[in-house]
Amino acid sequence: MSVEWNISAQTWTLSGGNTSYVLHRDAENRLLNLYWGLRLPGDTVRFDPADYISFASFDLPVSVLPLEVPVCGSGWFGQPAVGVRSAGGDEVVDLRVVSADIFSGKPALPGLPAVYTEKEDEAESLAVHLEDALTGLKVTALYSVFTQSGAVTRSLFLENAGSAPFTVTSLLPASVPLWQGNLDAVHLNGAWARERRVIRTPVSEGDFRISSARGASGHEENPFLALCEPNTDEFSGSVWAASLVYSGSFQAFCHTDIFGHSRLSVGMNPEVFSWLLHPGETLTSPEAVLIHSDSGFNGMSQTFHSLYRTRLARGFWRDRSRPVLLNSWEGVYFDFNEEKLLSVAAKAAELGVELFVLDDGWFGKRNADNCSLGDWVANPQKLPTGLSGLSEKVHALGLQFGLWFEPEMVSPDSDLYRAHPDWCLHVQGRPRTQARQQLILDLSRREVQDYIISSVSSVLSSSGIDYVKWDMNRNMTEAFSEALPPERKKETQHRYILGLYRVLEAITSAFPQILFESCSGGGGRFDPGMLFYMPQTWTSDDTDAVERLKLQYGTSFVYPASAMGAHVSAVPNHQTGRSVPLKMRGDVALGGNFGFELDPCKLTQEEAEEAKRMIARVKSLRDLTRRGTFWRLLSPFEGQNTAWAFVSEDRTNVILCVYCALSVPNSAPLRVRLRGLDPAVWYKAEDGRRFFGATLMYQGLTVPLKGDFSSEIILLNA
Repeated sequence: MSVEWNISAQTWTLSGGNTSYVLHRDAENRLLNLYWGLRLPGDTVRFDPADYISFASFDLPVSVLPLEVPVCGSGWFGQPAVGVRSAGGDEVVDLRVVSADIFSGKPALPGLPAVYTEKEDEAESLAVHLEDALTGLKVTALYSVFTQSGAVTRSLFLENAGSAPFTVTSLLPASVPLWQGNLDAVHLNGAWARERRVIRTPVSEGDFRISSARGASGHEENPFLALCEPNTDEFSGSVWAASLVYSGSFQAFCHTDIFGHSRLSVGMNPEVFSWLLHPGETLTSPEAVLIHSDSGFNGMSQTFHSLYRTRLARGFWRDRSRPVLLNSWEGVYFDFNEEKLLSVAAKAAELGVELFVLDDGWFGKRNADNCSLGDWVANPQKLPTGLSGLSEKVHALGLQFGLWFEPEMVSPDSDLYRAHPDWCLHVQGRPRTQARQQLILDLSRREVQDYIISSVSSVLSSSGIDYVKWDMNRNMTEAFSEALPPERKKETQHRYILGLYRVLEAITSAFPQILFESCSGGGGRFDPGMLFYMPQTWTSDDTDAVERLKLQYGTSFVYPASAMGAHVSAVPNHQTGRSVPLKMRGDVALGGNFGFELDPCKLTQEEAEEAKRMIARVKSLRDLTRRGTFWRLLSPFEGQNTAWAFVSEDRTNVILCVYCALSVPNSAPLRVRLRGLDPAVWYKAEDGRRFFGATLMYQGLTVPLKGDFSSEIILLNA
């Protein structure tokens, strides 16, 4: 069994893979966490109150207990996992365990994305029921442990079973004490066009916190935080990581107490969240995914990759390799008509592209980004035969046809806004702050959700669409719904995300064979919540190959290659002005869902032939880049060279990808040590050279990179 209850010790031990997670019900019916880490033999962890004696007479015993669902008001002084303000105005909560259930499988979360099981024996779950007797607050702490990987998921279900309303002020689905300090925090920081840079910071006494209050998970921080020992690297050392399956504002933090013990927490951002619960009402938290690795960051990432690729992503495209696409945006921007689009599509088909995507500019009177968002009707001046006519002609070229939307937005200059000026997020009497000359629709409102479902579905059902790029291009301002009463205004951001999830569930379920890709100004909403509805995300608006090394490397800390859109763009690059050879641009893009972001009609004959060869190679390798075990080998954050590899599950096929940004004069040849191979097997390269697996891993392979912006893709087969 993955969850064991020891009645004499009053402990629940959750075990899977190489991980154990141990909970205890103490004599006062408090829920404690005794251990999370490397798997322990059998049921061996015991609670000894002497371990938690405080030596200061003015301290309270509860202040040093390893509370699993900490609450405030009776002696614990950190941020509570569940914070409640009663009808009387106090914020004292006292949760005690009343019962628990163990069952096979993993339940879904109502209205929220979550990882799942397809067979009951993949995971086992524990539901611990806690109550606050005075307020009638009931909390169910739900745990699921995956048998093979040891991943642990956590969520909280709150119910007001009392007679008076109360307000939830804090909601952290994970708040886990660790029995050590002197740790480093690792997070993925960035900005537009340089998302998810790997940042590592030693944490000392006090709080280390990352967050978003922007209404989306954001370019600046990802809903992920890991703690690790100072000597941990890509291949060895202990890591404790938390990832939040949520697409809105969040917080994640490490608190290190005066005794040097750290606590890892993730959940809702209290700056922009509260929730009023009337008697009989319930609230479910987003899900936190907890991963422990004793084999460094690669071990952590590989568990995330497998879980998110196969048990978070869903549907028709989950287990299928994605088509090679060409997106029209950087090739033509708003300057197109049907004839021009068809010439681009025809050239793309000649190269071997499989999917043509029409980006922004096809609807309303949209010739610039100053109008028409919300009016999802084709522009007859640009597309005289409509979307259906264009789609038929693109399909006749042997291509699939895709389309860009930004359904969550509205332009002040639009028919939708003129008809419903109250449908945007706004505060009465305040200016409606515009960004990119657009406003945000209030998705907390049911009628707005229904409009988006209806208008987008109408286009998809009538136009032969095979792919949708779903964009969201600004941060929230005036994020207080005018449809909510004053006491519920601070619920707006979370209600927006719940509304978005309802919209996505409705549309993706109605069109299961359409490939959906999420986007938010590039990678501004690259999070597990979106991957539940859309199996891939546009990694960044920055398509420069050198920058993409860092972008894709950092993104891979949590997300699999199958989730990353990666395109070859024109040079000079439109974001950096850099000119990188076509070979390196293609070799970098091979590390994700491969596509083009340029006008193929402008390629020289030599470039077109190289692009054909590139596409043919991608098609032969994309099953392995989607399903293979991903290994980070050399970091672009630590030097000019980057290397990663994809290794098949049976360790017989390997794709080694090696890149040089800027060459270093008078340097030794680069030697790369591979990982994850069979040490007792011979591997053969395309040029006929043979290498022993152990030699490739322990001595390494010399890779002759020549000059700036150089790259090599080396295939090895057992």
